[in-house]
Amino acid sequence: MIKVASYNMRKAIGTDRRRMPERTLEVLREIDADIIALQECDRRLGERAGVIPLTMLDEHSPWAAVPVAMRAQSMGWHGNALLVRKGAIIAEPHRIEIPALEPRGAVRADVTIGGVMIRVVGMHLDLSGLWRRKQANAILRELDGCAPHLPCVLMGDLNEWTPQSGCLRDFARDHRFADTGPSFHARRPIGRLDRIMVSPALRIVEAGVHHSAAARKASDHLPIWAVLDAS
Repeated sequence: MIKVASYNMRKAIGTDRRRMPERTLEVLREIDADIIALQECDRRLGERAGVIPLTMLDEHSPWAAVPVAMRAQSMGWHGNALLVRKGAIIAEPHRIEIPALEPRGAVRADVTIGGVMIRVVGMHLDLSGLWRRKQANAILRELDGCAPHLPCVLMGDLNEWTPQSGCLRDFARDHRFADTGPSFHARRPIGRLDRIMVSPALRIVEAGVHHSAAARKASDHLPIWAVLDAS
């Protein structure tokens, strides 16, 4: 079994408007996933430094960041990062270029954990439905061109409010959605903006939204998670 999670951490700015990266780490430790896709993990200006300092991640967490950053102080690319449990084997870390009006991107890597290799994609899609569909199809084309084909997990903030339409329909052609539940807004979640999707080779054992006192304060999104059978 492999536990995965996705979290739009909003640059560690909570619903109380305080930036507290240590609180974000507390939420991640509560979830205790093997692989985590983060969105909005880097600052937008200057060196685009990771909001969670890399030394803090190294010294106070069981995870390491997949090396996709272009800047020394960044954790990810265009705010997207993948964290994997220390000891996992990382191969083919890659930045995925996607069409966008504003800076957007996706990241992927092949991760071997528990003796099983899976391909993981993290993403944060556009607010525009037209651009979301273009971005979804760019990600799907990227996966189609990857060799060898591996079981895939796609995670992130898709910004799609309408069920079974737009980019969700595009992803659903080859992937199944974990029934995690609504994750936005953290104080009163009604929107299923955050999604975990898997290829047919993976079985979704259970899934949900992480509700805790810390999670309700740490970001305007709640984290989502899924346990997958990858045997």
